Amino acid sequence: MMRNIVLICIAFSVLSSCNIDQAPESYNHQISTAGNSWVIGDPFESKEVITEKGLGNWIYKDQVIRTYFHVDSKAEIQLGIQAESDYNSTIQVRFGKTQKDISFKQNHSGETYLGKWKIPEKGYYYIEFQGIDRQGKNFPNIQNLLIFADTNINIRYIKDDFYFARRGPSVHLNFPFDENIKAEYFYSEIEIPKGQDVIGSYFMANGFKQGYFGIQVNSETERRILFSVWSPYRTDDPNEIPEDQRIQLLKKGATTYAGKFGNEGSGGQSYQVFPWKAGVRYGFLLKAQPYEGHSTDFTAWFFDSEKNNWDLIASFRRPKTNMYLTRLYSFLENFIPETGVIERYGGFYNQWIRDTEGEWHELTNIYFTADNTARKENRLDYSGGNLNEGFYMKNCGFSNERTEIGTEFQRPATNTPPRIDFEALTQIPYKK
Repeated sequence: MMRNIVLICIAFSVLSSCNIDQAPESYNHQISTAGNSWVIGDPFESKEVITEKGLGNWIYKDQVIRTYFHVDSKAEIQLGIQAESDYNSTIQVRFGKTQKDISFKQNHSGETYLGKWKIPEKGYYYIEFQGIDRQGKNFPNIQNLLIFADTNINIRYIKDDFYFARRGPSVHLNFPFDENIKAEYFYSEIEIPKGQDVIGSYFMANGFKQGYFGIQVNSETERRILFSVWSPYRTDDPNEIPEDQRIQLLKKGATTYAGKFGNEGSGGQSYQVFPWKAGVRYGFLLKAQPYEGHSTDFTAWFFDSEKNNWDLIASFRRPKTNMYLTRLYSFLENFIPETGVIERYGGFYNQWIRDTEGEWHELTNIYFTADNTARKENRLDYSGGNLNEGFYMKNCGFSNERTEIGTEFQRPATNTPPRIDFEALTQIPYKK
């Protein structure tokens, strides 16, 4: 495997070194490398180097690790690290345009002062470390990046919920509409710009109160169309769901997998492995149909614009539910912590609902929200808003773009409803 450089970094391009004199008596910020660091170049190597105890198992000289934090204003800060070293070793520390070599003696344990720097403006920064020489198996284990700053300087970083925070903030577009409308169908489109189809991304097109439907990047070689419906019984273990509250599969597409899911609520899940492409726009259609007064059937179809073809993903029956579509939304999330260091965004377009009378209603207004990782300010790298004739969402990568939660946006109306042959949808081959 080609190795990468390991650095712990703070955005250096505009940083300048100050007089490096002596360490502060104590540091008022202790930034865990376990939650805030990534191997740069191949983030999947982070699994080996970044553990729950911090930066460890650090072997290769050509690896680079970055540890990120956010400063809310112009400031002067002093930096240090808390580290242990079993062997004599030397590493290089880079901060902005400044770099220095730090040597550790065998059996070192404690704090090492790095210096004083001026932060010129608000934003994300990172500090880098690269191994130079070691006389034993590993470079030092670095548990924490230490910062001293004036108490009126707000420094933000991942403090808890490392798994979710390392994944990055999830963001949502919420589509309000007249609650008197019986929304039987929800149609929308997604187009992911080239280069933005990052592994771990879920670009969710048609979300509703009981589930979600969109496309994922699962690996270098696999992509999926995913449609899931939550059970009305709240549990993270699908095996705990009582028989009368389980999601029932009614039918599925010829190449669709269907089963159960858990760990984020539980219910029925379906997906097709499908090589969707960046730079191509796809369509998503969702239907809700109440059944015998005590259940609702939810059905999802996917439109491949390159083949001009609709395909059935699946149809699920949800018990103890009697309603049409409500709480419509789209979202963007990253489900792989190692790729939370990589920015990605997607375009969301042409949202419509169709009522039980067959009338289409265009959805041109959204309000932007984000998940608990963003609300707790563990991560601030998220944004959304208008993009050409539609909307966009962006997350991860420690960018300095941020949209305030609750901001409202409006796209231009097209006044051209989707052209869908609903009778033809019923003729699509399926399995039970």
